[in-house]
Amino acid sequence: MVKIALLGSGLIGQFYAQALMGGRSRDSIQVVYSRTETRAEALASKWGIPMTTTSMLDAIRHPDVELVVVAVPNHMHEEAVVASAKAGKGVLCTKPLGRNAAEAWRMLQAVEQANVFHGYLEDLVYPPKTLKALDTVRAGALGKILWVRSRETHPGPHSAWFWDRAMAGGGAVVDMGCHCIEIARNFIGKHVRPLEVVCWGATQVHPIDSEDHAIGLVRYENGAIGQFEVSWTFRGGMDLRDEISGTEGTIWLNHWLRTGIEVFTATGSNHYVAEKSESNTGWLFPVGDEATALGYTDMFEDMLNAYERGTPPRESFYDGYIVNAIVDASYRSMQSKRWEAIELEQWRGESETTIESGPAMLDSDHEVIKREVLPDGSTRWIVRNRTTGEIKNLSE
Repeated sequence: MVKIALLGSGLIGQFYAQALMGGRSRDSIQVVYSRTETRAEALASKWGIPMTTTSMLDAIRHPDVELVVVAVPNHMHEEAVVASAKAGKGVLCTKPLGRNAAEAWRMLQAVEQANVFHGYLEDLVYPPKTLKALDTVRAGALGKILWVRSRETHPGPHSAWFWDRAMAGGGAVVDMGCHCIEIARNFIGKHVRPLEVVCWGATQVHPIDSEDHAIGLVRYENGAIGQFEVSWTFRGGMDLRDEISGTEGTIWLNHWLRTGIEVFTATGSNHYVAEKSESNTGWLFPVGDEATALGYTDMFEDMLNAYERGTPPRESFYDGYIVNAIVDASYRSMQSKRWEAIELEQWRGESETTIESGPAMLDSDHEVIKREVLPDGSTRWIVRNRTTGEIKNLSE
């Protein structure tokens, strides 16, 4: 059993409580902290949590607590993490780790200097579909990964603080781009260094100072590209999709709007449909187990098993720091309208300069550009002469 302090009672705190208390079930949330007493009491009542408090330090320092789960707004992450490290408690922090890379770096230093367990709660690398896809990629089924496109769009966050640039650290990029960036890193390989970013972002709809729509490209040292598409302006619910393209194959993932359950209703229903669903009539796409579909269940399984074994989890604070550094470069690119270098205090991965994939050879003189079967059943090869550079068709 792992004894936990849960900091935060908002939407994420509720998902975390569901995953922690309904998943492994042997673990125990000892205390829940919230700035609002009634919300803490409601969460505690639902999950049988014995203690509530409006003091974050009291929750962290509770004598029965060994691991702190941070699910408070972004501007409170550093305070919560530093206090946990000083108390000698292990700490898991929701995404993004910091509002910027400087905050994230200080948080990483705090946990490493205190030698406490730490995990970065990036849930969208843990959905069962994603874990299966990662296993497929790591088995070599797609060859070398060339391009990963990750998309998260919806009509906007639930709470007011997300829309406040000072509290959140930005808009859709820091809120959702952090998911997409880390998804791409996992498929490309977290040992491969990200080099630079080009990003467009704008405030298209909402009366806020932050971007509500953005598209970016992250270039990696081995030549691979990670693409993120994020929006708070998308209508029709929440759209979570990933595409992974390699030299030998492709994977498409659709996590939310096509869930495997499709319901049509002309009369509508008062029942909850799914997170950020905008309608209860027409075609609906319910989700059977949201905590599992969004990765929370497998995420905490990984985190708590790693904590008990004394081994690193799949996602650490260092990963969160790298994501924040990429987000920072994205914001610089939005202003400069050009590629911006990703600035890192420290790189702990490898150096890999090229995607190791030479062209297939038809014979000693000709490199294969493409092979295809034509409508008449014949095979055509498009080849390049290695000596002359001539490109031509050959048919079988």
